[in-house]
Amino acid sequence: MLVCHFNYIILVMPLRPWNQLEIRQLQYFMELVAEVGEKKSFSKAAERLDVEQSYLSKTIASLEATLSVELFDRTRRPPVLTMAGKVFLTELQLATTALERAMKRAQEASRGEIGKLVVVVNTAIANSLLPDILKTFRNRYPNVELELQSMTIEEMIQGLRENSIDVGFEHLPNPYSDDSTLNFLPIVQESFVVALPEHHPLTAQSRIPLEALKHEPLILPPLDAVPSYKVVLSEFELRGFKPTLLETVKATWMVINLSLVAAGAGVSILPDNVQTLQRQGVVYRELEDTPFARQIAVVWRRSDIKALLQPAPTDSILLRQFLTVVQEIAERCTSTAD
Repeated sequence: MLVCHFNYIILVMPLRPWNQLEIRQLQYFMELVAEVGEKKSFSKAAERLDVEQSYLSKTIASLEATLSVELFDRTRRPPVLTMAGKVFLTELQLATTALERAMKRAQEASRGEIGKLVVVVNTAIANSLLPDILKTFRNRYPNVELELQSMTIEEMIQGLRENSIDVGFEHLPNPYSDDSTLNFLPIVQESFVVALPEHHPLTAQSRIPLEALKHEPLILPPLDAVPSYKVVLSEFELRGFKPTLLETVKATWMVINLSLVAAGAGVSILPDNVQTLQRQGVVYRELEDTPFARQIAVVWRRSDIKALLQPAPTDSILLRQFLTVVQEIAERCTSTAD
């Protein structure tokens, strides 16, 4: 392993003494062996380096003493590389390439051009903004690896706290939105539609009032799994009645709710992005005079980026790049909707 300390390269060898090699020694050696052909001219190399030939010879001799090997056979005129010198040259070229690559990769990382982000997505973002976010981000940062995962809100929050994930998407409100260690940034608002079995009498209407669902078995995800559905239930209460919830079957995932609707088990109120899922046996209708909606937010650790609009030297550059793309796509979507 190569470690740079000012004008020295330290070759760190486990369980062995450290050898310190001056970069000047290695530079002069590389310049000397740059001669075409097997024989190496000290005088020509010294001329290119703009140093005295005697100084070049002393520097190479010092390098050989440090390595405890002879790099050149000086019994021949001009000198030629020994076997040890040839091996050293090969390994030094590899080390130089690795060092240059390390410097380049470090610079790329500082600009947020390489690395990896673990992103938690849910159905809402997957059915709406996610394709545009991924396309834009990958076009700008093709060498950044994005690992997409799906998990419950509890698992996502735990992953953020344990640093096993970097960023996620979740609905508001939720039980963790006041956590001082996290940032929740609302990016888009979604409304709801009614999912009906294809032969249900209400499919004859283009818009469905909530009162029409008063006696319908209503398929909703459990609140402990999707707490943002409180906005839906509260709207029923404001109208003066409680819906008839289907208690015998509880499903968290949208596709399962759609399967229950297609089976005629009841009707469901789902985010409008569900219409991107063409589920056979299900018909979608808009809700009439229903102001309720919920927000989709992007969430990350406050320690990584305290505030999106106030960059700090300690920010995670890679995360900031991703959040910037998310915000751009969200603003574009909002302006298009308006």
